[in-house]
Parts: sequence; structure tokens; C-alpha cells
Amino acid sequence: MTEVKISRTAGLLGGSEGRTFSWDKIRQVANVEIVIAGTLFTIIAVIAIFGQFLQTHDPMQGDLLKRFTPPGQEGYFMGSDHLGRDLWSRMVDGLQWSMACAMTANVLNLLIGSTLGLLAAEKPGWLRIIVNQFVYTLQSFPGLVILICVVVVVGQGFITLVLTLGLLSWVVYMRVVYAEASSLSQREYVQAARLAGVSRWAIMFGHVLPGVRASLFVIFAFHFAGLLIAESALSFLGLGAPLGVPTWGNMLAESRQYMIRAPWMLVVPAGAIVTAVVTMNLVGDGIASLARKKGPSIDA
Repeated sequence: MTEVKISRTAGLLGGSEGRTFSWDKIRQVANVEIVIAGTLFTIIAVIAIFGQFLQTHDPMQGDLLKRFTPPGQEGYFMGSDHLGRDLWSRMVDGLQWSMACAMTANVLNLLIGSTLGLLAAEKPGWLRIIVNQFVYTLQSFPGLVILICVVVVVGQGFITLVLTLGLLSWVVYMRVVYAEASSLSQREYVQAARLAGVSRWAIMFGHVLPGVRASLFVIFAFHFAGLLIAESALSFLGLGAPLGVPTWGNMLAESRQYMIRAPWMLVVPAGAIVTAVVTMNLVGDGIASLARKKGPSIDA
């Protein structure tokens, strides 16, 4: 076991003289983080996929005689809301909506941003200038403000929300792919492929794209968390899912009037959002840790 003695100066900063520091402990902590992230992600994925079988009540059906039922009473695992609807079933239904929306939009972001980044890196000239200027223009406006304006003009709905999030938040993918692809295009194996007569498209997707794959996985996880927050924020403002759809944002909006009388109405959706976002951030950190062990370090 590799051990490093902490000096007297380090001991004055909080450690005792002669205490040992093990790098293996850091590895164990990192592995534990990956295990926790994988476990939480698996639980969330199982709930999202098999949510129909895990719901104990109809998420849209209420019982006014059982309104504001505290958690754990009368068959309500997480309590009921102001209309007597089961919060657990509504939380599961909201998870399915949010995961489907964020995943679809994230895949759309990945495809658009990666393609434009590769094209701008491999085809210098007018295309690079146009893409960069469009990115700078898009980044000069607050993203959430643009999302709100588009949704207000176009209207609510799943397709509208997915297309809005997918078409307006791909910039992070484009910038990372463009930066890494520009660097990879100068590597010896890419130059050798060019000299061998390999087509530009084959170089982009066969030589350059695999080199940025690790970074794309990390960005996908972190960006997924951001899209979950964006979807919840729009639903909270009444601009995401249609009224009545049990999304986490809608549940938060409904709980504002009953925070004192039924605090669990706020805790359930807020806890679900925090858990999902923290899980995806842990997944991103875990993927980044694995990438650092296998190759050059990457920063998300």
C-alpha cells in the first residue's frame, strides 16, 4: 500500500504528526461514489420504466374525503394532496414524463451539437464562421428566457417542450466537440489517414468522433440534469406540461398554497427533483473518473 507521511507543517494545519495518508482510500471513495451513482440511477430507471406497475392509485383520481392525508396513513405511502390524489403515484407519473422529455431532448442536443462541432472542426472556412457566430448569438440570450418565449408563442405539449429544449440547448455539445475535434485533427494518426486517402467523412466519424466519446458521455449526464431542472421550471411556471398532467413542476406549483397545512406536498416533488439531479451529477462524475483512469483527463 502506497503511503505518504504527513509533515509537521501539515500536522499544524489539522493533522497529527506521523499520521499516514493512503491513496488507496481515495480510490475506494471514488469507487463508492460510482457504486452509489449506479445504484441510484438503476432505481430511478426501474421506476421510470415499470412505473405503471408500481403505482398504488390512479394518479389522476382523487378522493376529497382523504385529502391532506399524511404520509404512511390510509394506504398513501407519501400522503395525498388537496384533492385526495396519491402523491407517490403522481411522483412516479411525473418521473416518467420528466425522464422521457429530458432524454429525448438530450439525444437531440447530442446529435445536433456533435454534428455541427465535427463539421466546424473538419471543414474550416465559411461553415466554421457561420456556426461560431450562430453560437455566440444564441449564447448572448438567457436560455430560460428563450425557452419561455418559444413555449408561450408555440404552445404547451410534450413535442413542443422536447423540440424547444432540443433545438435551443445543444451549444455545450457543439463547443466541446469542436474544441476536442480541432485538437484531435492534428494528431499523427489522423494526419496519416488523410495522407492515405481516407475520406473526410470517414475521418470525422471513424477517427475523430471516437476520441471525443468519453467527453460526450460526461456532458450527456450533466446536461440531462440541467434539462430535468429546465423542464420542472417550465412546468412550475405553467409553460411545460398541460394543466392536470402530474409533472414535478406542476406538483410544486400546486403545493404553494398548502405549504403549512400539508408540507409533504412540497417535499415529495422537491425531493424527487433533487434526487434525480444529484444522481445524474454523480453519474457524470463517475464516468469522468472512469475516463481519467483509462486515458487523458477530461473536464465536464
